[in-house]
Amino acid sequence: MPPIYELTRIEPAHIEKLDHQGIFTTGLLLEVSETPTRRQTLADQIAADTTDVLMWRDEALMLNLASFGPDEHQLMIQARIEGLRDILDLDLEAFGVRVRSSAGELGVEPPSDLTLEGWWDQARTLEDE
Repeated sequence: MPPIYELTRIEPAHIEKLDHQGIFTTGLLLEVSETPTRRQTLADQIAADTTDVLMWRDEALMLNLASFGPDEHQLMIQARIEGLRDILDLDLEAFGVRVRSSAGELGVEPPSDLTLEGWWDQARTLEDE
């Protein structure tokens, strides 16, 4: 599970508070924010808004896709895809075009069609998370 500090949409002060609560990976964040009640409790504990917690959760879900690491995260940032919701807003073809375009802009090899389809399918599976 990626460390919590890899989330780009979270302020350092909240990272420190999460770390103090023992939440130092995205997997732990997903676990403690699984339900609306848990999200509210977490938000109260770290002086955040539940909207913020949902945003962090959205990005954490994306970071936990199979075969997804820091390089792929940078690729998504370049493609203006910040979380799972952004993937869900695109059809598979549009998702592929955006990611391949960002790979070209960064001068890196794009993920294979199979990898892109896998991420897109996983996003759909996680849609209700």
